[in-house]
Amino acid sequence: MSALVLLAHGFEEIEAITVIDILRRAEIETTLAGLAMNPLLAARKTRHLAEVHLADIDPAREFEIVILPGGVEGAKHLAESKLVGEWLNRQRERDQWVAAICAAPTALLAHGWLKPEQRVTSHPSVQAQFPAGQIQKDKRVVVDGKLVTSLAAGSAMEWSYEIVRQLRGEEAVQKVNQGVCATV
Repeated sequence: MSALVLLAHGFEEIEAITVIDILRRAEIETTLAGLAMNPLLAARKTRHLAEVHLADIDPAREFEIVILPGGVEGAKHLAESKLVGEWLNRQRERDQWVAAICAAPTALLAHGWLKPEQRVTSHPSVQAQFPAGQIQKDKRVVVDGKLVTSLAAGSAMEWSYEIVRQLRGEEAVQKVNQGVCATV
């Protein structure tokens, strides 16, 4: 199992760090790729280090999931990045997973990655950008095909567990939760 987490300036700390932590607890190899040079300045002005620049990852390398943390500024950078669009398209071509939270589903929209019939959720502040009927307003986490989306920082733990559930199953979620003790 392998995951690629995309970090851009302005990413939401809770969303990125939570999913990284839960994936690694689930023993899913997790690579942190920056869209810019280190250090990356997150939404709350904390500084973080990516393990690799996204441009330096071999496009032939396969990841079971590509993950887009939110944050208004971070999502804007994800939406503007040609490399992000290429990775999203590779995931679809390879029939692999994508996950996005908060404002990051707007990057999927910007790259033309979402299918019209796909259902998502996102932060309420960006929901109006989606076509009518695409947003599931009553859901904190939505799984549709090989896409997992979530509402905001407050649902980051649920989103992270759902990613593990989709990749590794319920048993893996319960094993991780023995140490975390969250409501799953």
